[in-house]
Amino acid sequence: MSPTPYESNRMKPIWRIGMNKRYALLLLLVCLFESRLESTTTLGGPGLIAVHSAHVLPKGTLELYAGTRYFGKIASFKNNQHAYTLWDVQGLMSLNYGISRHVSIGFSPILYQDINRDGGNVWQGKANLPDDITLSMKAGSFSRLESPFVFGGLFGLRLPTARKHNIIYEPYSAGRFEICLMALASYFSKPTMPDMGWSVHANLGYINHNDVGKSLSGKSDEPTAQSMSTELVVGDGILYPMEAFAFSLEINARYFLVRPPVSAYSREYIATLTGGVYYSPYRWLTLEAGMDIRLISGKDLTSYEFIPFPPTEDFPNYPRWRGILGLRWTLLPRSLYQSEEGFLKQKAKDRKVLLEKMMEQPSGTATAEQELSRIQAERKKVEEELERLRKLLEAEKKKDRTE
Repeated sequence: MSPTPYESNRMKPIWRIGMNKRYALLLLLVCLFESRLESTTTLGGPGLIAVHSAHVLPKGTLELYAGTRYFGKIASFKNNQHAYTLWDVQGLMSLNYGISRHVSIGFSPILYQDINRDGGNVWQGKANLPDDITLSMKAGSFSRLESPFVFGGLFGLRLPTARKHNIIYEPYSAGRFEICLMALASYFSKPTMPDMGWSVHANLGYINHNDVGKSLSGKSDEPTAQSMSTELVVGDGILYPMEAFAFSLEINARYFLVRPPVSAYSREYIATLTGGVYYSPYRWLTLEAGMDIRLISGKDLTSYEFIPFPPTEDFPNYPRWRGILGLRWTLLPRSLYQSEEGFLKQKAKDRKVLLEKMMEQPSGTATAEQELSRIQAERKKVEEELERLRKLLEAEKKKDRTE
């Protein structure tokens, strides 16, 4: 989920390009950096734009993700009223670290979030600086030897550090500690070299908003949640790599099992189609661009008795589209900064050492057949990496001859 992978308010907004807007544009420029063709979610770590991969970061790997999500619309007023453009811009980052072969942890703050209001009934271009923070722990990379199927799970905790919650165009958040549990499954066409072949990923998540008794408007007579609002989050996507580029297509949906109070902005179900393009000029850096397109959403179920009305009737609770820009930068290990040739040589050498240890010191708990399967799997990986190195050296020789 991109937990990733994380809804809203209205009335007459007036967006002026002031200091807050400059901060947003600065963040957008800062958010132009990120490694590996497996892409990354907005919560960081392997995955697509919103759908998580069941793989975790390798032990000792530290990744920085920085990105922005944005939507804009020109309000069309009647009776010659002044028109303006409403923006919904979010700037986010994520730091993820692989602490073992099967576990990684993440720290994902939303640095900037438009809230488009300041006070009860006045829409203005104000923002949360910062917004909420999500802490996550992912367990994954569980699979049988050479199996194309990989499984995992994710636990996320959202900390309510923002000034304002219940924000228009954004997933519902009441300003309480929230938890997310997500099951992850992936299929890799080349299980021994997962970043070299196409892959399919599926997520099924549960979010508990912990909002019993929480007032969304601050008014004493507002109805509040009598039971915890809960959501089901579903995501499916495919990733297809092509040399330094990769392309993804995913479908994500959110559905309330228990709806939040009537004064919550985004109380309806929604499904979006997301396309993404990723470019990796280096092993340690990947740039991404994508777009969400709203496929379906439920009827507006929000009551505006206690919160501002939408600025105009044609402003839905969910944006019709949303642009996405991001970057992933692998800070550790430093070996990624070697040349491609040196990196592959070192990788092949490390695998050979591991293979020799496996042959010399068999696992006491494994049967002879299991031990043989482990050795064969490692040997196959060595052969594929040496083949990659051979092709790379041949390409370099051919280039030298033409020059």
